Amino acid sequence: MTRTLALVLASLFPLATLIPLAALAADPVQTDPDGIFRPAGDTELDSFLWTARPIVVFADTPADPRFQQQIELLKADEARLADRDVVVLMDTDPAARSPIRTKLRPRGFQMVLVDKDGVVKLRKPFPWSVREITRSIDKTPMRLREVEERRGDG
Repeated sequence: MTRTLALVLASLFPLATLIPLAALAADPVQTDPDGIFRPAGDTELDSFLWTARPIVVFADTPADPRFQQQIELLKADEARLADRDVVVLMDTDPAARSPIRTKLRPRGFQMVLVDKDGVVKLRKPFPWSVREITRSIDKTPMRLREVEERRGDG
């Protein structure tokens, strides 16, 4: 959607506006330190133990179409991810050698799902829909236990 907006605005305004619009189109998601979408930065996976399920989306550049598609898919169904305590970490700078990139060792684009116990549950070299991801989460013993505990409390 952002890319479409950038293209429409670029067609209406002079060539000088293309530089900021190109930057807008390359950034598929605005990050919020308190939201579920965050840059990986210097974050350690251990900081999410027992509290959240990180989905780490790697790419060699934010312009990678697979990266952009994956982020769009995740943003489209953010509520289902939040219900499962998912945090989306984005790492598009291989040169930065972030702690998460060093630990998980992706090559090019990769989507990695890590469970609350710190165990990698899923690695995909192509974008996956939220439906597929949540089905994988819902099959884990930890998620099954969470659902049972919620039923018991209700």
